[in-house]
Amino acid sequence: MKNRIHIVLIGCLFLLSGGPIAGIAAEPPELREAVAEGRIVPLSSILDWLDSRYRGQVVEVELEVRDGELVYEIDLLGPSGQRVEFLFDASNGDLRGVRGVNVGEMRRRDGP
Repeated sequence: MKNRIHIVLIGCLFLLSGGPIAGIAAEPPELREAVAEGRIVPLSSILDWLDSRYRGQVVEVELEVRDGELVYEIDLLGPSGQRVEFLFDASNGDLRGVRGVNVGEMRRRDGP
């Protein structure tokens, strides 16, 4: 994905309970293990999905806990300077929500 070099912040894991959630501890080796075992979708897969459907530059990526589930929160800077937040379920890669303005102008017309 072309925009990977524009990532300013990669990976913040906020464990609200202060301990493991869904068998995943806060340390990077455990996160890599979770990806390798298929418990978390690789960030690269999420970024590829976004790039194929939306125009914009990645400006922030967070992996955090929301309502007891791991969520990727990815902010894109759109062509009009708008910042749009995309939320993905980290366990299966499903898009959970989009927040921002003028999201329609960011959609790729030639995408899947």
